[in-house]
Order: sequence, then C-alpha cells, then structure tokens
Amino acid sequence: MSDDDPDGAVGGDPSEDEPPAGWTLWNDEPHGRRILVYRPDAFNEANDLPAECIPTILVSNRSRARRPGASQIATDTWHVALTLEPEVEAVVESYESREAAVAGANDLAGRFADGEVDYRAAYQIPREAYLDRLDDVVGDGE
Repeated sequence: MSDDDPDGAVGGDPSEDEPPAGWTLWNDEPHGRRILVYRPDAFNEANDLPAECIPTILVSNRSRARRPGASQIATDTWHVALTLEPEVEAVVESYESREAAVAGANDLAGRFADGEVDYRAAYQIPREAYLDRLDDVVGDGE
C-alpha cells in the first residue's frame, strides 16, 4: 500500500482490476471469488449504517441455487452480484469468464457509485430512513 494513496492502490497507474473510487477490494482469490465493498469507512454503528448492510459485490463461478451445498459447486458461468444486505440483491449479472466478470464488477461498482443503480427497487418492504441515509453516502462519493 502506498503512503500517498489513501485508497491503497499500489503503483502510479490504476489497474483494470482495481475497483472504482469508494470501493475497496476485500478479497481476491487468484482464480476464484472476488469481493468488493463500498465505503467501509461509513458502514458502522457510529454513522447509523449497520456493517451488515455494506454494499458488496461478489464475483464467483459457484452455483447460485438456493439449496444446501450448492454454493460449493463450480459452474462455467461467472456471476456478479451486488447485495445491499445479506438477503437483498440489487443486481445480478452473468459472464463467460472471470476476466469479463471482474471488468463487469468494476463497471457495476462505478454505476452504483455514480447513482445509476436503483437499489430502492431491490426492497420489497421499503426501509425509507435507511435508504435516505444510503442516498447521502452514495451522493458523497469519494
């Protein structure tokens, strides 16, 4: 991590694999899952944004079936899923390769940070106070 780069980017030129501003690379398995999180500095009890509600993008080629053990089965399709809470998915996209999925995840992260993702539509039961607060955080940018 560079001392003069607050986002922790290494080197001078941003890599295609680096997430957009506001997003942090949380985990990156060399040929497997990749996890991005949005503004981990803002999602804590002090900011009235619960840590479990941190917007997260998961890149994975594991089965998305909702049955026990299914998530352990590798598939030929790579998925990019934006979750707002453990059971609230806002966007799910599919790709043919990990490289394409990583690029798609970064594109989705940029769209989210730019306010282009309608995350309110993902909620069956609106949480207006929380969503208003999330609007504030997304509007702040980085």
